[in-house]
Amino acid sequence: MRTNGAALGLARSVPAWAKVNLTLHVTGQRSDGYHLLDSLVVRVSVGDTLGVTPSDQLELFIDGPYANAAPLDGRNLVVRAARLLDGDVGRGARLHLTKVLPAQAGIGGGSADAATALRVLSEHWGLPIPDDVAVLGADVPVCLHDDPQRMSGVGEVLAPVGPLPPCWLVLVNPNVSAATPEVFKRLKSKLNDPMPNDIPAFDTAPAFAAWLATQRNDLEQPALEVVPKIAGCLTALQDALLARMSGSGATCFGLYETEALAERAAARIDRANPDWWVAAGQVLS
Repeated sequence: MRTNGAALGLARSVPAWAKVNLTLHVTGQRSDGYHLLDSLVVRVSVGDTLGVTPSDQLELFIDGPYANAAPLDGRNLVVRAARLLDGDVGRGARLHLTKVLPAQAGIGGGSADAATALRVLSEHWGLPIPDDVAVLGADVPVCLHDDPQRMSGVGEVLAPVGPLPPCWLVLVNPNVSAATPEVFKRLKSKLNDPMPNDIPAFDTAPAFAAWLATQRNDLEQPALEVVPKIAGCLTALQDALLARMSGSGATCFGLYETEALAERAAARIDRANPDWWVAAGQVLS
């Protein structure tokens, strides 16, 4: 049901922060077709919100600027997460999702929503979060963590990184979805070098950006073939310490040293491209 939060009398609203792949190295492919990755993943203080109130049945209400892109039935990862946690017992809860993040954008919107649903309902129902959350999607395990993570395997192997120096990201999406299967299909090499074994400590955002510049997103070039507008997003972020695409696209990020610089860049890009999605937020660390 599409509605507004005030009508639901929300007792609690929890952020589902965006996930950004600062690096994404494709290091192989398993026999079942899943790709092996090595990625430095951070959460950014931009995201959807999920609220919960008691109910005798499981209900999902959605509003927000991207509400129409989110299904209300069992295809929604929030519903799937609730059912995974519930284990077919039939517990009830009224969930209210406000969609701020664009769908299929390479910033884990649905995965962040699912992870937040697991955390909120775990507390609401008094249940532990199960170990097999990867069945909901490869990005769901990393989205259970707000601190920076090195993600490898097919997304299930996680190791904390940092803390990172204070820095801010401007996220830019041309409001065009990049189909992940098509992006991977165009990837020329699926056996590439991983990141170094040890990720060093960084004292400043410029030092961090300089190291990131020595790493890669192996999906950026194939995503550019699928969504050429990604090139314009990267150009718009040219004043950043580093500009790169996140995940399989089409969202790009610019890394900035201060909040003021990030907010100024976001305002500039938004004015010049009113049909794009643009947001600025701090890297959580």
